[in-house]
Amino acid sequence: MKKLATTAAALALGAATIAAAPAASAAPDTACQKAGLAVLKDAGLLSAVAKGGLPIATAVSVGVVPRAGTDVASLPDPLPLSVVLADHRAGDDSLFIYPWC
Repeated sequence: MKKLATTAAALALGAATIAAAPAASAAPDTACQKAGLAVLKDAGLLSAVAKGGLPIATAVSVGVVPRAGTDVASLPDPLPLSVVLADHRAGDDSLFIYPWC
């Protein structure tokens, strides 16, 4: 039941991220996404995050900050990798501010 709730929350977050994304004419921030992947690789976390998600506390410990208006309590924890990558591509409309972007 918990997995179902987490999956539903992740899907809702993904839909919210897509809804908040810039207009189709704006290019996704793939440079930010690549930088985020490099941070995970350098920390030796990419495989673990791909399998089990990224705990929000881990992201915060490396300098990631929620944007004003982001309700962190409503997000699934850990965040699925697909959501983390989508958020990196969202640029100024992301849920978090990434120090490497």
